[in-house]
Amino acid sequence: MQFSVDVGDLTRSEQKILEFINTNRDTFLYLSIGQLAQALDMSDATVSRFARHVGCRDYKSLKALVMEQSAGPAAKMAGTLGREGGFSPAAWLEHQQLCLSKTAQQLDEAEFQRGVEAVSGARRIFIHGKNASASLAQMLHFRLRRLGLNVSLLPSGGSELLEGLAQAGEEDTVILFSFSKLSKEGRVLLEQSRRAGYRTLAFVSRTCMPLEERADISLFAYRGETKEYHSMAAPAALADALVVAVTERLGSQGVQALERLHQMKKDYGGQL
Repeated sequence: MQFSVDVGDLTRSEQKILEFINTNRDTFLYLSIGQLAQALDMSDATVSRFARHVGCRDYKSLKALVMEQSAGPAAKMAGTLGREGGFSPAAWLEHQQLCLSKTAQQLDEAEFQRGVEAVSGARRIFIHGKNASASLAQMLHFRLRRLGLNVSLLPSGGSELLEGLAQAGEEDTVILFSFSKLSKEGRVLLEQSRRAGYRTLAFVSRTCMPLEERADISLFAYRGETKEYHSMAAPAALADALVVAVTERLGSQGVQALERLHQMKKDYGGQL
């Protein structure tokens, strides 16, 4: 941690607090002042003096500073839980409404329609997602396949990803997710598109990206501020909107595929 005081100027107790923060940063972000004092066998007043000594107004400001200098998922979750009044499910759902509202405000209708065309008119569709985005990739794969489209899930990484990607070419579309940053796999997907000629459609949470990180089509979804827990509510809603629009574009083709699936379930559902 970087504080506006030399370590040599700290008392032994204060050095103990600093050592705990440095070695247990994620845990520290979830502790109240009383819990930290108890863990270190010292008084709340000692912790308060440490906060002021390192240039913070109080313990809450100390946690905010540590959170600001942290970038991991635990810090983001702590930022979300640390809001005034603590966590509230109702407030959280209202926050998701805000995410959806900001996504709608940033929606580029022309770009969205280009995405619909890229999916509905593709010979084959390849979808890649990893980590939290894997769930969105699975959902898109499930929903688009029900429409009778030729859709495949690409492996998350390694040589198996390259083996799957080698099948993609002209008239195909590759869908990927590039939220806080472009993954190394995502970089491969974009670079290979220039050689193989397939189109790329990316779900993103950044409005400004370097040219080399841009897909042919980008659909923006707001996921929250940088230092807070990033929700998948808006990206999932946007992905569902894409599926509904593709269904409309396919017309009778998509409806017939769904009806055929429904009939098969009626005929064989009891046997499976």
